[in-house]
Amino acid sequence: QVQLVESGGGLVQPGGSLRLSCAASGSINDVNTMGWYCQAPGKQRESVAQVSRDGSTNYADSVKGRFTISRDNAKNTVYLEMNSLKPEDTAVYYCNAAVRMGPFGRYLSYWGQGTQVTVSS
Repeated sequence: QVQLVESGGGLVQPGGSLRLSCAASGSINDVNTMGWYCQAPGKQRESVAQVSRDGSTNYADSVKGRFTISRDNAKNTVYLEMNSLKPEDTAVYYCNAAVRMGPFGRYLSYWGQGTQVTVSS
């Protein structure tokens, strides 16, 4: 089995910063793309940022220039540095990873449990 455990959410004032972390553990042979998604109340889950194994990144337009995604392949961990936070960034943030459990298996998508980020004064 594979588990993704997130940490780092919380309450922050507008303009503040937070750093989210997500560590994948379990029967892991390889981790491909890792990413962060968010879901605000009453809205669908949407992509925030992704990072490939070689470090290539892409971001939602709404977070470009404010958020930075990175990963530590040795630790199977992905990070999201969130700066200049706005009230509209308030959401539950989920990490996602494409994980292969064996050398000849398929990559399957796994999700973390989510961490709440609230931006409010």
